[in-house]
Amino acid sequence: MELRQLRYFVAVAEELNFGRAAARLLIAGPSLSQQIKALERDLGVRLFDRDRRSVTLTPAGATLLPEVRALLTRAEDLQLSARRLSGAEKVRLGYVSWLPPDLTARTTAVARIHLDAWVAPSHTQAARVSDGSLDLAVCWVRSKDLAGLGLRARLIGADRLHAVASGVQTAAVPAADTIVLLDDDTTSWSSWNAYAEQLARDTGARTVRISDGGITGSAFFDHVRRSARPVVRSPKDMAAPIPADLVQREIDSPAVYWTWSLVHRANENRAAVLAVVDALCDSVGDLGIHRPGVWLPDDDPHRRSPT
Repeated sequence: MELRQLRYFVAVAEELNFGRAAARLLIAGPSLSQQIKALERDLGVRLFDRDRRSVTLTPAGATLLPEVRALLTRAEDLQLSARRLSGAEKVRLGYVSWLPPDLTARTTAVARIHLDAWVAPSHTQAARVSDGSLDLAVCWVRSKDLAGLGLRARLIGADRLHAVASGVQTAAVPAADTIVLLDDDTTSWSSWNAYAEQLARDTGARTVRISDGGITGSAFFDHVRRSARPVVRSPKDMAAPIPADLVQREIDSPAVYWTWSLVHRANENRAAVLAVVDALCDSVGDLGIHRPGVWLPDDDPHRRSPT
């Protein structure tokens, strides 16, 4: 039995719908169902009655729910106490593919940063902050994710996206003339797919569905070679060199941006964690994302509302 499974139990009990609970937790529905079944095996009781139309708590589930909530609260209190006793609180930071290049210089004076070795997709890192596995994460996140997971976000970085194309033409390409790839592996590419689908809806870019992980790496460049249009490049692959037979082209009409948020729990009260947030974000500015002609998804937490 793991604390993570107990948090999953509470989410399903509150939603009484596995699909909504999975979306709230930012995990795949089958994975959530498997974790609940494993918890039921460990506890030796059935927690939910479920059929195709409804999910209800069993009497055992209803009895255990307040105890589980109390246990999770005690676990959080224990973690806080242990950190205070250590005398030198570490701040656990997760990321996807990008970190500020001056991370250490900006945080040395306020906390000891433990950079988590598990490099995972944005939705996974946000969920880990929510469940207490991390204190902070640099990731792409939507406003509805923040609300559902009980998180807050500060802008820490932004990438202007480009397209990669065959041929020698290097002029900027309108967003409507590009292709964005969607990968069937939603466990790995949930955040990118959500971003790419809205980019296509808003700009007229064309979507192409793939199933080979070709959002990044050599498979991405193979997709570009087979495409008649420039293909939008994921921010996870920005640093990879472009093969000699391909070219990179700016996207305009509009300029397309991807934001990086530093997320923390909304109820975070530890001075070290909040000090790291301020140290990394206070001097960032808007990074050009509020200029005219810039596209961000409607639900990007850093997008300004029209006035």
